[in-house]
Amino acid sequence: MIIDHQSGLFQLVHDQIPEVFASNVCALADTAKAFKLPVVVTTSKEDGPNGPLMPDLRERLTNAKIVRREGEINAWDNAEFVKAVKKTGRKQLIIAGITTDVCVAFATLSALEAGYKVYVVTDASGSLCIGSSIGAVMRMVHAGACPMSWFAVASELLRDWRDDEGGGFRS
Repeated sequence: MIIDHQSGLFQLVHDQIPEVFASNVCALADTAKAFKLPVVVTTSKEDGPNGPLMPDLRERLTNAKIVRREGEINAWDNAEFVKAVKKTGRKQLIIAGITTDVCVAFATLSALEAGYKVYVVTDASGSLCIGSSIGAVMRMVHAGACPMSWFAVASELLRDWRDDEGGGFRS
């Protein structure tokens, strides 16, 4: 799940170096594409200050389902988004987004409550400050989420350097 990685919202990310953050987000998208993972992308109020999906993501995720939300802060409150997630058939979700403390945390907590196992990609998620990110990650971990980096996600999927086709995600 790629939540609100939008050009306007990108300006809210101050807990990471912008170029490194953008690179991490793209690396996660490339990982999803390499392992043929279903990707659900959501944006909010694209026609306003949040802006469109980051161009680098649009280029990488050409086959992803994009759910355009008009006002729900928690993506999980959008029926079309939940339907798209359920349609993937997956019980384990990998989530990244802007902002960690709101968009990522709210969707993660809702998905956990709905019975999903959730992996939060912390270096492909960003917030206004490190403190808000740390608090959000602690909240999500307390609820049962697993924080990971994009590289840990890719390594977990690959499982063995000798196997370039991957071996599935371990829980």
